[in-house]
Amino acid sequence: MSCCAPGAEMALEAADAASAVPSSEEVKLASRSLGGGIHQTDLSVPTIHCGACIQSIEAALDSLENVESARVNLSTKRVSILWHGDAVPPFFAVLGRLGYQAHLFDREIDEKDRTLSELIRAVAVAGFAAGNIMLLSVSVWSGADGATRDLFHWLSALIAIPALAFAGGIYFRSAANALRHGRMNMDVPIVVGVSLAYAMSLYETINHGEHAYFDASVSLLFFLLIGRTLDHVMRERARTAVNGLSRLASRGSLVLGDDGKREYLPLAELMPGMRLLIAAGERIPVDGDIVSGNSDLDCSIVSGESAPKAVGAGAHVQAGTLNLTGPLTMQATAAAKDSFLAEMVRLMEAAESGRSRYRRIADRVSGLYAPVVHLAAFVTFLGWMAASGDWHQALTIAIAVLIITCPCALGLAVPIVQVVAARRLFEAGIMVKDGSAMERLAAIDTAVFDKTGTLTLGRPKLMNASSIDPTVLAIAADMATHSHHPFSRAIAPYAAYVGQPSVESVSEHPGFGIEAITGGNTWRLGRRGWAGWKASTGGEGKLGGYGGTVLSKNGNIVACFAFEDALRQDAKATIRELKNAGASVDMLSGDTAKACGEVAKSLGIDSFVPALLPSGKVEWIETLTRAGHKVLMVGDGLNDTPALRAAYVSMAPATAADIGRQAADFVFLRESLLGVPLAMDVSRKAGRLIRENIGIAIVYNAFAVPIAVLGYVTPLIAAIAMSASSLIVIANAMRLLATARAAPEASPARRRSDLISAARP
Repeated sequence: MSCCAPGAEMALEAADAASAVPSSEEVKLASRSLGGGIHQTDLSVPTIHCGACIQSIEAALDSLENVESARVNLSTKRVSILWHGDAVPPFFAVLGRLGYQAHLFDREIDEKDRTLSELIRAVAVAGFAAGNIMLLSVSVWSGADGATRDLFHWLSALIAIPALAFAGGIYFRSAANALRHGRMNMDVPIVVGVSLAYAMSLYETINHGEHAYFDASVSLLFFLLIGRTLDHVMRERARTAVNGLSRLASRGSLVLGDDGKREYLPLAELMPGMRLLIAAGERIPVDGDIVSGNSDLDCSIVSGESAPKAVGAGAHVQAGTLNLTGPLTMQATAAAKDSFLAEMVRLMEAAESGRSRYRRIADRVSGLYAPVVHLAAFVTFLGWMAASGDWHQALTIAIAVLIITCPCALGLAVPIVQVVAARRLFEAGIMVKDGSAMERLAAIDTAVFDKTGTLTLGRPKLMNASSIDPTVLAIAADMATHSHHPFSRAIAPYAAYVGQPSVESVSEHPGFGIEAITGGNTWRLGRRGWAGWKASTGGEGKLGGYGGTVLSKNGNIVACFAFEDALRQDAKATIRELKNAGASVDMLSGDTAKACGEVAKSLGIDSFVPALLPSGKVEWIETLTRAGHKVLMVGDGLNDTPALRAAYVSMAPATAADIGRQAADFVFLRESLLGVPLAMDVSRKAGRLIRENIGIAIVYNAFAVPIAVLGYVTPLIAAIAMSASSLIVIANAMRLLATARAAPEASPARRRSDLISAARP
């Protein structure tokens, strides 16, 4: 057993605190070089929780020497800093002076949401305490007097202590941290009001006073915690999809050495020039060129198209694409940090940081709240001290002012409407992942759609089955059941015909098709050049579509298959409703101009841009944004993920890739696209209700504050009035469930012909 002197203990604590701050060398190693001497450092700051935090952090970091810019992402509680030079700016010292603990961002760490657990426990404790104190207060209101009244007051005081210490700890820590670092936030007036109400009530109890306000202080916490919990839940649904996108990267790859030896290396150690062995079912770890082997690749992360791409020796492949059918040997041409997938992640991060600059209505309204409330209470106290000289009366009235102006109604105004609107949309098959997204969706003037998987179902459909001989179609369908290729899946359902010849010894040739032997004949289903090796030329099929897929018998083509991607149900009606609601509609796709033109014509879309890579979609959306438009992006593919984040607000179907669903603010669960205009309509109504609720809170304060200042309101009456205003706000939000959906008002869509014509090939 050892003992340390107080001074030694303080020295050890200081050493521990210092060791928690990374050295300049660690920061440099964790930073990414962007070229031109610019570095990017990402920090995790868990205590960021409001718009004021964003402003103070960005302003402080931007003022540092050698810092180019600092961007705060509220959903991920992360700060991205661009800086130049050899010396690392003092990021951690500046954040520490502001009261924010920070550490280097590590994407591998996936921490549990401890804040939500703490909030739920706090709500439960505050609710339990408020209910019991209110029961004791009813007895006092009913006429309990003397020793009985004092006993109930003491019991209330004892019940309130753990409630204030545990449930109120969230506000006390936040307010103390802000004041310690010379800042103000919304939690300061809450803490002052609750503390003074409890202190005054304890004073009254000790002196056998008639009135105590323990119920006011605890009920105040209960209502505030409900609003903060609802708000936190809605914010957490907007968590980043970058982690999910990063999981598409392989952990490593099997490397073939010059001496023929095979060694598995982690992703970070894969370097250009290495030969990698990629088995069927694995993802390509880094960008490179195929050395040997043939296979089909799922390139939906690149182009968004569901049709696999056949690759062979000499083909260039990109990180993140999925090897479907055959083993490949490839030579790496880029390290993992320079690969296509890494670029996708960087696009996501950049887009997400841009969106985090949006300030929610509640944040904007509450910016002036704290100083105004404090000033009103302080002036009230001084005024009554000057008028009466009675500090007890002056303090009681000042406490009433603080309580009656408490931001309960303001705190509930936004999240309660968002929760009700989310329920309304859920009943219509639409999931809301981010509460602030409804505010943004209400303001959009441009809707941008991906084609494959969004406007269409992303499932090829055989269009010319009726023109193919049933027996021949049955043979093709029987062969197709042995493959997972999207075209095979479209043909396979026609295997239900009776009497078709049995197929023997089926084999799949990656990148080409399926070969089968039956009755001494060789049948091939697949690419035209491979299957019909005896045919010199041939058509693409009467109906066009994807084309190129044939069935051959002994090298002679006996059937051509035409495929088409079916349009999503009500897609045309969706486009029409969006236009009637005042939104312009564009289509962005990685598909060919011909395929895009056919879909655009059938749906009445005037503007489309084909053959776009993920970065091209992001650039297009950023161009619209710079032109002053607020863009809704609706997409489903992995390649749409950066565009979903770059847009002002985004939606994805439930059939979208996991990463696409994570990146989107809304997910619609049904095949119909009518969820898009419905979500916009509900969001606009929710926006009106939010503004009404904020108006109610302002009008309430306009009437209640003067009455409290004049001394006509006790802290107990102030607490009841505060609760009543909160209930009015909740009741107003419930109107959203009762109102029937009205048709959107028609207004002229804003056109951008100059941008469209410039982007058209």
